[in-house]
Amino acid sequence: MKEERQQILSIYRRLLEAWNRRDPDAFASLFGETGSVVGFDGSQMNGQGDIAATLQEIFAEHQTARYVAKVREIRALGAGTMVLRAVVGMITPGKTEVNPAVNAVQSLVVVIEENSWKIALLHTTPAAFHGHPHMVERLTAELTVVARRGELVELGR
Repeated sequence: MKEERQQILSIYRRLLEAWNRRDPDAFASLFGETGSVVGFDGSQMNGQGDIAATLQEIFAEHQTARYVAKVREIRALGAGTMVLRAVVGMITPGKTEVNPAVNAVQSLVVVIEENSWKIALLHTTPAAFHGHPHMVERLTAELTVVARRGELVELGR
């Protein structure tokens, strides 16, 4: 189980690295053929081709922020299926601080496909914590620590 957790963590790290490098093909390659993404804004991408093509457009048209993340949980859902839950912050190009307006929660479902782990679903949702600004501040502070250490992904609670 420990080895599987490390493999899932590695996939997640490579996913965020691909995003931060603005590399749509590397990002999409981590998904299974029928893998899906539900974006921060509710947009959906289905299949490696759609994921790569959509991200190519996004990267060409926008200066995307880079991710920092803290993994909250990695666990098995059943044989050949794992889930990773993380909180993420984004750092706007030209800035050094985490932007609290776009903090999010990510869930990643990873499955064994043709003898290797592939992402079946990446779901990102805003961590707005409506009516609880102290929770936004606490999460931003937590993610800022990760960013200031120069880390991409921290494993912890």
